[in-house]
This record gives sequence, C-alpha cells and structure tokens, in this order.
Amino acid sequence: MVHKEIIVKGRVQGVGFRANAKRVADSMNVQGQVKNLLDGNVWILAEASEDAMEAFIDWCKSGPAMAAVKELDITTGEVQHIKGFTILYS
Repeated sequence: MVHKEIIVKGRVQGVGFRANAKRVADSMNVQGQVKNLLDGNVWILAEASEDAMEAFIDWCKSGPAMAAVKELDITTGEVQHIKGFTILYS
C-alpha cells in the first residue's frame, strides 16, 4: 500500500476532473479524496497498491477529455488507511 499527495496543474477545474477522478479511483480500488484548490489546481490524496497507484497516476497525467494537464506534483507520505474515495467541496 502506498500513499500519495498529487497536485494536478493545468486546465483542470470546470472540466469534470473531480467526478472522473472518483469514477476512475473507484474502478481501480484507489482510496482517498479530491478537491479543487483556490489556485485553479486539483488536489488528490490517494492510497492504493503500487500497481493501482501507478495506473491512477497515469490517468491523472491526462485526466478527462476536456482537461489539459500540464504537470503533476507528487509527494509520498505515510499510509493512513483511508476508506472510500470522496469529492471534497470548497
């Protein structure tokens, strides 16, 4: 199990990124949270097996069809045993 904090940069708000991230995370058994940040980026906290995390990060590199992802900032942290994947609203 690995724990990652991901900041997705680019045109990633107003394009369905959070809803699609939840759908993809649920299908890949990724646990965590996603929310829009005030600076226009999207924040994701994710926990999964190494293989699932790699696949989820690969999806984050492009996101949904209307997104234009420019960069991912990824940090590794301590596993918190999060249950489910939720969308947080600011």
